[in-house]
Amino acid sequence: QVQLVESGGGLVQAEGSLRLSCAASGLIFSSYAMVWFRQAPGKEREFVATISRSGINIYYGDSVKGRFTISRDNVKNTVYLQMNSLKPEDTAVYYCAADRATFSSRASIMEYEYNYWGQGTQVTVSS
Repeated sequence: QVQLVESGGGLVQAEGSLRLSCAASGLIFSSYAMVWFRQAPGKEREFVATISRSGINIYYGDSVKGRFTISRDNVKNTVYLQMNSLKPEDTAVYYCAADRATFSSRASIMEYEYNYWGQGTQVTVSS
């Protein structure tokens, strides 16, 4: 059974930093591209960052480019999201997900390409 567990969320002041982690089990982690999405209250889920299974291909949403960094450790079966210079508009529940395709070199930004999702972790940025 595939399980993705996010952690590291919390309350932080504007311009602060947080590091989110997503620990995966029940799958061959290194076979899957991984992604972070977020969803703020009353808004649709928004793409944040994605990383291919090898870590070579990485893409960011425009709103986080230059402030967030996605990385992965295929030994620890974990994907990370380092978030710096946080803004109140970054407040959301952050979700990690694994690609529906295995052994692909892609790193998709499309939500429908991911079929394993975690429960999310809340990030709140105060002004």
